[in-house]
Amino acid sequence: MSQQPAPGENRAPERHGAPASQRPHAVDVAPDGRWLVVLDVDGTIMHEDESIDQVVADAVAAVRDRGHEVTLATGRSWATTHPVLERLGLTPEYVVCANGAITMRRDDEASDGYVRAHVETFDPTEVLERIRSFLPDGRFMVEEPNGFRLYTEGMSDWNLDNAREVPFEQLLDQRATRVVVVSPDHELEEFLSIVEEMGLHQVSYAIGWTAWLDIAPEGVSKATALERVRGWLDLPVDRVIAIGDGRNDIEMFTWAGAAGRSVAMGQAPAEVREAAGEVTGDIDHAGLASVLDSLS
Repeated sequence: MSQQPAPGENRAPERHGAPASQRPHAVDVAPDGRWLVVLDVDGTIMHEDESIDQVVADAVAAVRDRGHEVTLATGRSWATTHPVLERLGLTPEYVVCANGAITMRRDDEASDGYVRAHVETFDPTEVLERIRSFLPDGRFMVEEPNGFRLYTEGMSDWNLDNAREVPFEQLLDQRATRVVVVSPDHELEEFLSIVEEMGLHQVSYAIGWTAWLDIAPEGVSKATALERVRGWLDLPVDRVIAIGDGRNDIEMFTWAGAAGRSVAMGQAPAEVREAAGEVTGDIDHAGLASVLDSLS
């Protein structure tokens, strides 16, 4: 998932942005006032083909160079998040992965420059067995606390570095930071109905654009991890801005929007846009860039 885009894929599109009523407002920042700038990855920074528009990369670099703390909060594992940081030239103090279950801290002595600062785990056995009873042909992946992943047959569309295929039974009875479930035979609306029937009350979960389910430990989300990060950085609650496009960003929007700013990408589902305080242009029109440009 970290390959460089092919020649030509990085060309900046024209910035059409959102309608005037939805464009992010300009913000004046005090000379000594940093913002905690939180960016989702897929659908916010990065296109589906893994390319990043140059205008977006330039806007990320510019807001970093203006002294703000720019970080990522993503459902990705650390193994597939770190290459995104490198492509953007970012070295934030903290990075949130696995939808809040893993928070990485910068450490120059570590082999890849980061160590695990906080890890949330749970026993996925009960939820895996329940989901499989509804989705017998589903495909499953479990991420262990050290980042290694176990997956069942058929997870061919995912980055499978640092991972091993196993029978379903070997996913059970262990500690996990994250569970991913894919159901390629279901359309999104049908999948949403099945998930509703499951009654997953003991875990936090988010549903992707297509028929896949991302499950975190109970009470864990990007928001819970980011509030911890904000405290560690000693930044005020009105100096946070979060930008994203997915259902797993809704709690993050509630957290950031309470006193700061929450911004949904233009292509986000309706319920995601409604949860945000602002809506910017879609990813095909570099919506993230105009948001970042609004931070002085």
